[in-house]
Amino acid sequence: MEKRVFLAIFLSLVVLTVYQAMMPKPAPPLAPPPPAATSTTATPPATPPAPGATSPTPVESGRTGVTDLAGVLVGENGRDIIVDTDSVRAVFNTAGATLRSWQLKRYAEGDGPLELVPRNLPNTFPRPFTISTDDQALSLRLATAIYDVNESQLSLGRTAGALTFRYRDAGTGLNATKTFHFQPDGHEYQLRLEASVDVGGAAHPVVVHWGPALATGIDPANMFPRAILLRAGSIERHSAADVRAAPTYQGNIEFAGVEDHYFLTAAVPGTTPIGGVEYTAIDLPIEGAPPGTARHYIAYSLKHTGAVTLPFYMGPKELDTLRGVDSKLVDAIDFGMFAWLVVPLLQALKWVNRFVGNWGWSIVVLTILINLVIFPLRHKSMVSMRKMQAMQPEIKAIQERYAKFKITDPERQKMQQEMMALYKQKGVNPASGCVPMLLTMPVLFAFYAMLSVAIELRGAPFFGWIHDLSKADPYWVWPILMGGTMFWQQKMTPSQMDPVQQKIFLFLPLLFTFMFLAAPAGLVIYWLVSNLAAIGQQYLTNRMIGAPPPRPPAVVRAVSPPKKGGAAAPRAVVKS
Repeated sequence: MEKRVFLAIFLSLVVLTVYQAMMPKPAPPLAPPPPAATSTTATPPATPPAPGATSPTPVESGRTGVTDLAGVLVGENGRDIIVDTDSVRAVFNTAGATLRSWQLKRYAEGDGPLELVPRNLPNTFPRPFTISTDDQALSLRLATAIYDVNESQLSLGRTAGALTFRYRDAGTGLNATKTFHFQPDGHEYQLRLEASVDVGGAAHPVVVHWGPALATGIDPANMFPRAILLRAGSIERHSAADVRAAPTYQGNIEFAGVEDHYFLTAAVPGTTPIGGVEYTAIDLPIEGAPPGTARHYIAYSLKHTGAVTLPFYMGPKELDTLRGVDSKLVDAIDFGMFAWLVVPLLQALKWVNRFVGNWGWSIVVLTILINLVIFPLRHKSMVSMRKMQAMQPEIKAIQERYAKFKITDPERQKMQQEMMALYKQKGVNPASGCVPMLLTMPVLFAFYAMLSVAIELRGAPFFGWIHDLSKADPYWVWPILMGGTMFWQQKMTPSQMDPVQQKIFLFLPLLFTFMFLAAPAGLVIYWLVSNLAAIGQQYLTNRMIGAPPPRPPAVVRAVSPPKKGGAAAPRAVVKS
């Protein structure tokens, strides 16, 4: 079988392997939780809870040198303070001065806006922006106290604003202040926290808890939240299992938080160093669900030696938005190994969409533009393949002349030398036919990465039944059309393979069709349009240099009837 066939099959296997590797793996089912506890795999707190508190849910004990909030009941008797902007609806509560809801108005989930703060959590888990310090009794008070607030509500639109919570305890001298600055510097999904704790004027260290993140904790694609941090210029992502094994991270942390597939909550300290970040993996059984079904979260907390001034980003992993807040936040988008190609492709796609107004048609237009760029190289490759096809009788003659020699025989080297001399005489590069396939593979993977992680395409419709380009075609129409165009393209492409090899090679469209059944619709549209562009170019090439000669029929080897008492002897080789 020719090297070209082996290369094509190898590339197909590479596509399958990489595609499977890039697809999210289903999380293993959890063991049913013990009847007496809500699950996390962690050590119970060493300090007993306050008198009268209910039995706490076990969580991983703190390792940052300050008291954690395991066992602390979150106060529920405060009043809600609503903050409205053009992009976010936030709800704070005076009990603990914590965030209870952060809804993104421009992103839908079900019938309403997407919620980033988990709901219906046990009171044993801190809510976002709970603070604690190095004294257990003070931490209990800070988490449950009713704070005074300077505003009953805020309606900001696109402007900046601030909300300040204060707590004073004359008996102990405890003073705590939290000020939340909304949309600082015009960044719609950013919030800056200023927090301080002192007792009688003596400052205490502050730990800021975000609590369990992110959103519902249930994802139909099993893309559960992961810990994410940028440390010393290197992005790190850690699963729940990683967090259980190593919960604490220190060093030059440039941002730290929790991500899911499309959204992120993270502290972005800028020039202010973070003393350390600690993560806790949390699995909460779902009432009424089958055993082993759970909500999956990762909580995180940030340590400071004194008062805190810390910006947070809580919003979509959208390229331009992240770059506007801090260029380092762009690393939160997991573009994979082809990031160098994905980012320009995404920027080009966004540029096209400004004129087209539909992400599906923008993919079509960008695909056509890409094919126009590689048109000259593809044309040269097709011409070379046509010459290779015309040379097949001479190549076969050389191969048959050396067929009697073993592969290891030095005479076989002469065959290669004769073939290379023939290629040189005819002005043909035998590898040129594979170049377009090799060039399109990085684009395929880059398009896949872009379509699977770029939030711009989340929920973006095309037409008809395609309501979300980041999800698979529910009726498999586009994958089947793609497979049909791939078959059509192979039938009309010049080939120097014999008929048996051609039949094997024609199996690939079926293989790709099955592979693309679960692929994002946007990726299938790209591949289909790319196939149509190649078919159109093949017709144009045929008009320019003439139609290809008919493919030769199969070689038939006839044998003479067997002699009496002997084996059949070769009679002739007939080529029809």
